Amino acid sequence: MRITRVLSATALMFGLAVAPAVADSSPSPSASQDGDAPTQAGTSFRTATEIEQGQTATAGASTGDYLYWSFPADAGQRPTVKATVKLPDTHAAESWQIDVYDGLRRRQACQYGAQTRTAAAGAASVELTCVLRTVRAWSEQWANDPLPGTYYIRLTVVDVPTSDLGLPVDASVRVDSKDIGGSAAVDGSLAEPLVPGVAVKSPEDEESSSASAVLSSIEPEDGWASGWWSDRWVWTAIGGALAALAGVGGYALTRGSGRPRQVPPGA
Repeated sequence: MRITRVLSATALMFGLAVAPAVADSSPSPSASQDGDAPTQAGTSFRTATEIEQGQTATAGASTGDYLYWSFPADAGQRPTVKATVKLPDTHAAESWQIDVYDGLRRRQACQYGAQTRTAAAGAASVELTCVLRTVRAWSEQWANDPLPGTYYIRLTVVDVPTSDLGLPVDASVRVDSKDIGGSAAVDGSLAEPLVPGVAVKSPEDEESSSASAVLSSIEPEDGWASGWWSDRWVWTAIGGALAALAGVGGYALTRGSGRPRQVPPGA
């Protein structure tokens, strides 16, 4: 009976601890801000249009243009970048590509997804996807791991006949992230997120303020490093609780009934 109570307590504690861990590992809710979503794109890293995760940004352009957007990504997130290009009614076969760069303008490899896709002649649209690796809170200087900060999206056509250059297209991009949780946690963090700033300030800026201008003013909804809490803490607590309960259960099994063993008469 005592063992049954110990096991029941263990199951109860395990269930209570797993609940927040499961909730933490679920995908991030999408922001309902499409009404304020940008309707244009930048033409370089410096003029990239800022978008929030969960927004669907749109832009009209010409075939051959380079389109740039930027978005924030924090530690523990695995961003998925999706782009759709609506093509003109008449066009030849052409290939489109989406690239993602971090705040240091290092190109980040896609973990999976159709980063480059060829649209057949006359196709109405082409869809591209890039799922990045999980953003780490800290990394070695020689590594190319994704780190918290600003990320840039570049969308352009990479293979197109000269006759199709300049034809009008409509592009849309969207970024969503999945919170990976404690499985991606590392022992370390950046002092500041990789948000690029302006290297040279105008004389007016130097006279008015000593603070550096920042190219990207957008940040996660809860601020940077908002993912310091993860299910890694939960599973550590679970391990400690199970170890303690296992000790209690082992003691209950081995200590006996506590009453002295009776010696048969005449022994």
